[in-house]
Order: sequence, then C-alpha cells, then structure tokens
Amino acid sequence: MFSLDSKSKLDKLISYLLIVLMALMVVNVTWQVASRYIFKDPSSFTDELSRYMMIWVGMLGAAYVAGKNDHLAIDILLTSLKGKAQDKLMILISVCILVFAVIVMVIGGSNLVYITFILSQKSATLQIPLAYVYSIIPFSGVLITYYQLFFIIQLSTSIKTAE
Repeated sequence: MFSLDSKSKLDKLISYLLIVLMALMVVNVTWQVASRYIFKDPSSFTDELSRYMMIWVGMLGAAYVAGKNDHLAIDILLTSLKGKAQDKLMILISVCILVFAVIVMVIGGSNLVYITFILSQKSATLQIPLAYVYSIIPFSGVLITYYQLFFIIQLSTSIKTAE
C-alpha cells in the first residue's frame, strides 16, 4: 500500500488529472473570452465553471506538491541539521501536515460536503450541487494524508536502518 511503485502511480494519475483540468480550464476561459468579445453574447456558465475548476486545480495541486514533498517551506532549521536529526525533524513536519490534513481537510471538508448536500445547495448558473464542488477538499486531504504516511514510514525505516 505504501510502496514506492504505488506512490509513483498515484503521482502520475494526479498529474494527468491536473493536466486535463488545466486544459479544460483553458478551453473554458477561451470560450468565455470569444463569446464575450467576438460573438458579443457572453456565455453564462463559463465564469462559474472556471472558478470551480480553479478550486479543483488548487486543491489537487496542493496534494500533488505534498506528494512530491516540494511544498512551500522555510527550511533554515532543516538544512542546518544532518542525518538522524534531519530525518526526525522531517517526521515531525510530516506529522504536523498529516494532523492538519486529517482535521481540517478530511474531517472539516467532509462536514462541509455533508452540510451542503443536506441543504441541497446548488450553484447559481450551473445548478450542480455544491457538495460536488467541495468534495475535492476531503479528497485532497486523503491524498495528503496518504503521502505524509508514506514519508513518515520511509523516514522511520531510514532512521532504523541507520542505527
């Protein structure tokens, strides 16, 4: 489950999904501009759709970057450490990210999806349930949780083999 092969397959799947979403967003925004300035008849759904696609790209992109361990960080302390101390600090950082992802994204995001689903909230123009739009939050949280568990296991194994 936490093998390097399964992680790389997941990375590839997320990257392809991000590429497709970005390509669709480019097409959507291009249509929006064309319909507004060329055809003088602005499309009614493109603005809302591009906003929702941007949410999905942002949340999936955050999960992808977390999986690559390339998230934004101030690493002054981390780079000053070497060996086991550096690995232990990386585990602490991964645990903090994991706790945030579980509490805020998975639990909080699931509550948000549940509430918007129960209240039957729909988007203004597209008339799709907002629960579908917000479902990317707990999904990305699960992905980040998986990646952080992968890094914790990998670093723990590295520390044990170094002893």
